[in-house]
Amino acid sequence: MRVLVVGNRGDDDPGFVGERLRERGHQLVPRHRDDPDGLDAVPAGMVLVLGSEWSVYWEHVTANVEAEARLLRNAHQAGLPILGICYGAQMLAHALGGSVHPAERPEVGWCEVETTEPLVIPQGPWLQWHYDTFVVPPGAVELARSMAGPQAFVLGRALAVQFHPEADENVVARWSAEPGDEELRRLGLDPDELIARTRAERPASRLRAFRLVDWFLDQVAPR
Repeated sequence: MRVLVVGNRGDDDPGFVGERLRERGHQLVPRHRDDPDGLDAVPAGMVLVLGSEWSVYWEHVTANVEAEARLLRNAHQAGLPILGICYGAQMLAHALGGSVHPAERPEVGWCEVETTEPLVIPQGPWLQWHYDTFVVPPGAVELARSMAGPQAFVLGRALAVQFHPEADENVVARWSAEPGDEELRRLGLDPDELIARTRAERPASRLRAFRLVDWFLDQVAPR
């Protein structure tokens, strides 16, 4: 199956999630939300929506946000499976009738979550890097949350997760490079320590990501 992968130009690595999708026989087709015209009429059987440094409510990306929201609404109405990660989860909430707003506290680093589905979304830790949170759409079932807000929901064949199951040390190293390093230090985090922690977590986080993708493909995506 062709999987449309939506990310920002230069930040579209699906990491462990992409690795598992390929192992399960899926072909990844990248598209960039920076170019909203490129999101129209792309033939695919599934959609993967990655994170972003953007906020859904930023006025200067309104056209991009609405193009992506239209893609997600159309895919959802057509019954296509959708997996949204971090900003992708917020986009799903926005597109399907929920809302997105600044979180009272940012979540950056390795964090645990409260979960109703510990076999597929265990307590963690999960890699987080976000300043916004969302209200789940009408009809959605919340699966996990933290002090910052909802962490996962499912609605039909769509699964949204606020954390980053895809992130390995290479992804985190890219996010931690300038100006991300200054951002981390403002939050009291050491970039090198975060990369080292991510490297140490790799075996367990890869396994958690694979389990999540398998559950999505086997339990959420089927009609």
